[in-house]
Amino acid sequence: MHDDDEDDGEAVRAVYDVSYRRLVTQMVALCGNRSEAEDVVQESFLTALTHRADFIDAANKEAWLRTVALNRLRNRWRRARVAGRVLPKFRAELSIELGPGAPEDHVAIVYALSQLSPQVRLTAVLYYIADLTVAQTAQELSVPEGTVKARLARARVQMAGYLDDHEEADHV
Repeated sequence: MHDDDEDDGEAVRAVYDVSYRRLVTQMVALCGNRSEAEDVVQESFLTALTHRADFIDAANKEAWLRTVALNRLRNRWRRARVAGRVLPKFRAELSIELGPGAPEDHVAIVYALSQLSPQVRLTAVLYYIADLTVAQTAQELSVPEGTVKARLARARVQMAGYLDDHEEADHV
């Protein structure tokens, strides 16, 4: 192994240490299934190792990994449709698998996200969960900032009913 390969491997490992949990959280919010989220994030890190030059050259390595993970998630959904399986609008409709000990409010948030269209859901996840700014979200999605703002407004309105009901139940 060359020194450059070792340095590149260390760079991937360093990003893994910082970004893995955040990326898994973002993917869980998108697909509602912790195992699937972990799989696509792990696959994105494997892609970083096999495409080191692209990964190392990326200005925002976490965004690069998120894009790879999102593409993996979309490919899985596409393959499921092609295979003729009935794929629910969102896996959470069958069961939300967030892992042992997941707080109830996390389940409520993921369920509320599941009720959004895929584009609005992705926008909300990038802004609220990945903590990207409106400008960064627009850049990552290749849409105007106004589109991001409109999607976020739509997400807040659509999710409010699910989250308000949940909060009221907790306070009764």
